Amino acid sequence: MAPDSFSGRVPLVLGVLPGQHPHVLQTALDLALHLAAPLVCAYVDEASYLVEWDPAKETHRVSLHPGKVDADIMAVQNELRSRINEATAAGAVDWTLRTLAGDPAHAISRLAEDVQASMIILGCPEPGLGHRISEALNGSVATWLSRHQSRPLLLVPLPKHGRHGSEQRTEDDTDGRIRP
Repeated sequence: MAPDSFSGRVPLVLGVLPGQHPHVLQTALDLALHLAAPLVCAYVDEASYLVEWDPAKETHRVSLHPGKVDADIMAVQNELRSRINEATAAGAVDWTLRTLAGDPAHAISRLAEDVQASMIILGCPEPGLGHRISEALNGSVATWLSRHQSRPLLLVPLPKHGRHGSEQRTEDDTDGRIRP
């Protein structure tokens, strides 16, 4: 893991979630490697809200669930760091993990501005009723970002086969086609 300062290189910002399909992280790492750019992975804790924003200082947040969140946040951070470390085992990409508070779209936009990111990368929502209800109630992060900030936005679609919980696909050596 690299420090937050990337010695003048312009980073990419990736929105990460616990349980997110690994294809999203791998796509961002591949892009960062090809662009020789560091990757700032951003997890937004929606159970907290931002009470003060000062990029030069520590961000202050207030929990909506006092007493329980710190242990929960630490567990999520550890899980995300572990997943990112596994994916970057070769160490070819410098990365850091930032935990943000509040509305995901606003928090990711503020972070991208703060680190002067060249691009924001997000995974498309996984199919299912839960994700549709969440998007209907909270709005789409990608839609908000595409309308309210000026950085390019890359949406990583999930593979048609091999979605979380689905069967893995293998490549047939004879013709290079993917088969279940």
